[in-house]
Amino acid sequence: MGFMHMLNDNRTTSPLITSLHRTFDIEIQALKATQQQCNKTFIDACNLLLNCQGRVVVMGMGKSGHIARKIAATLASTGTPSFFVHPAEASHGDLGMITSDDVILALSNSGTTVEILAILPVIKRIGSPLIAITGNEQSALATTANVHLNASVTQEACPHNLAPTASTTVALVLGDALAVALLEARGFSANDFAFSHPGGKLGRRLLLKASDVMHHGDDMPLVTDNTLLCDALLEMTRKGLGTVVVCNNNGKLCGIFTDGDLRRCLN
Repeated sequence: MGFMHMLNDNRTTSPLITSLHRTFDIEIQALKATQQQCNKTFIDACNLLLNCQGRVVVMGMGKSGHIARKIAATLASTGTPSFFVHPAEASHGDLGMITSDDVILALSNSGTTVEILAILPVIKRIGSPLIAITGNEQSALATTANVHLNASVTQEACPHNLAPTASTTVALVLGDALAVALLEARGFSANDFAFSHPGGKLGRRLLLKASDVMHHGDDMPLVTDNTLLCDALLEMTRKGLGTVVVCNNNGKLCGIFTDGDLRRCLN
């Protein structure tokens, strides 16, 4: 048996690979379980969001906060105006960002996050509908919400069942599912997506036109067909484009002359 073959065998039986497979298996099963249990409430959540006259305000603490930020970004980029509010900062003035036209999407695995519970009475007073994603349907957050999406998992991928892993994956995928369902319901197109991503490859491909990059007016190196070559070269140099457009006296294009053409003429 060759050394490389032994190395490959060792890799496939490594405890690291075992951990990889166990993590995937646990999180896949958690997603499948969630997929089967939240159909009706998912529709209710989508309807609330589709009827939102303001913006979707997403919030969460800790790991749920990181997931909430990503969900807010995905919603915003797919046609659902959204932003993230830190629950702790909300108690110190950021609640002023929220209006009765907004919908709150709150994430908390336990459903008992102190910073979120502390602002629930104010949210109710404002009149903003509340969607909760929690792992405990009996929690204060879940029972207070207008719609609760159950993101409970039987176990985390963490061997100590402590670190948020499967639970945060489920919450993230629920957020993605909401964003995709909403964009499909609204008929959000690839062109719409491009308008919110003008700096990306898709935005450049769908939005960039020849007129956006072409030179106009005095920036255009332009001569007539009876212009002396030396004068044409001066025009080419002044405009710095390495080429000059040649037109007749009626302004009709006759051709172009480039610095490459000049080098070939001199050879």
